[in-house]
Amino acid sequence: MLLALQLLFAHFLGDFLFQPYSWVKDKERRKLASPKLYFHILIHIALSFLFIWDLSLWYIPLIIGISHLVIDASKLLLQNGRNNRLLFFIDQALHILVIGFIVLLFTETIEVIEVPTEFWLYLLGAFLVTNPASISIKTIISVYTPKTEIEEDESLNNAGKYIGILERLLVYIFIITNHWEGVGFLIAAKSIFRFSDLTQSKDRKLTEYILIGTLLSFGIAIGIALLINGLRFWV
Repeated sequence: MLLALQLLFAHFLGDFLFQPYSWVKDKERRKLASPKLYFHILIHIALSFLFIWDLSLWYIPLIIGISHLVIDASKLLLQNGRNNRLLFFIDQALHILVIGFIVLLFTETIEVIEVPTEFWLYLLGAFLVTNPASISIKTIISVYTPKTEIEEDESLNNAGKYIGILERLLVYIFIITNHWEGVGFLIAAKSIFRFSDLTQSKDRKLTEYILIGTLLSFGIAIGIALLINGLRFWV
């Protein structure tokens, strides 16, 4: 369980924190000719080494790196503009399956960093509700993005992204500490602040878009927190 959590954490760090959006666009444009693809693979290999912390097990990061290259390259070659969302989730599922196979095959030969398993479990959950959740939500609702008359300079740069991250972190903390009333308060507070924006916009599509994003944001945070609470009894 500990090894699985550490390799998953390394994976999500590599895919969602240490991979700038400019790298993603460069890979989509240049496909296998993009140097960013190979930098991305090297980052995954380095993170795997870091979390395993044993050079004699060099073949584990190598397996992760090669499999990541094959999966990412296949995704880039198959993308056609209509299947981006589907391939995004298939890509993540395949990476997680590879990690699962590695854990099953090599867990008895790996001496992992001695850190309490619950620490990695809570840390992984907290990270999942930040950038990974933001990117997942953006991918899911990208097809619904409405055109709006609101000027970009009327809003802080990336404010929506960071508000979403903060609200999911708060929801996550409330649930793992068994303070569900905090979740209700947060939903009510956000509803009040959003109400004036939605009534002033008089844009039904924008209203529906915001509601979908908000419900997805809270739903993902609640789901991850419940999953972490459930897994806590297995560690």
